[in-house]
Amino acid sequence: MKQSDHSPSAAEFSGVRLQRGTVLALDDVSLKLPARQITAVLGASGSGKSTLIQLIIGLLRPDAGTVTALGEAIDYRRPAALRKRIGYAIQDVALFPHLNIRENIVLPARLDKRSAGEIASRIDELMTLMHLPSSVLGRWPHELSGGQQQRAGLCRAMMLRPELLLLDEPFSGLDTMTRRSIHEQFLALQQAEPIATVLVTHDPQEAINLAQTIVVMK
Repeated sequence: MKQSDHSPSAAEFSGVRLQRGTVLALDDVSLKLPARQITAVLGASGSGKSTLIQLIIGLLRPDAGTVTALGEAIDYRRPAALRKRIGYAIQDVALFPHLNIRENIVLPARLDKRSAGEIASRIDELMTLMHLPSSVLGRWPHELSGGQQQRAGLCRAMMLRPELLLLDEPFSGLDTMTRRSIHEQFLALQQAEPIATVLVTHDPQEAINLAQTIVVMK
């Protein structure tokens, strides 16, 4: 896959190759993901969609080629500094079961040593944008519906006001009505806080509904 232009990018792949065991996950991929808009990465299972996100966040390292994010080459030895500028949410949400919802959402801010006042203000903003009632903050993840868990996961991903948001099938497994509702709230969040977003999905309609740019992996 090759793509080239001179527009600003949130992330860029140049000649990237990655072998995972016996599987060639990516082969000579050159791609620019636009800044300040939603890009959907669309494809079937095994097409390499999630691999792109894992390379950006530093969970995987390419065998060849280069990956940059937010204007910086990924330092795979010390990815923590760049990760502070990136929000990440996945299909299974990955809320910690031993933490209540508030503790889950504010965890990135606590690790970054943000002030109590800043944390309180930010969580109020996010709860309003994602239509989550304050009553859920003291509850445990297993006590929430799937839709509420996904909203909480998005709040956590946005807690530090990231410059880039990576979403790996975050809306899969939800019923149609819940999915539509979260789509609307996600778009409202993007309008309120426009940032570059990479959305991995296998659903063409979801890509069309949410994204300004669609990348198809084969």
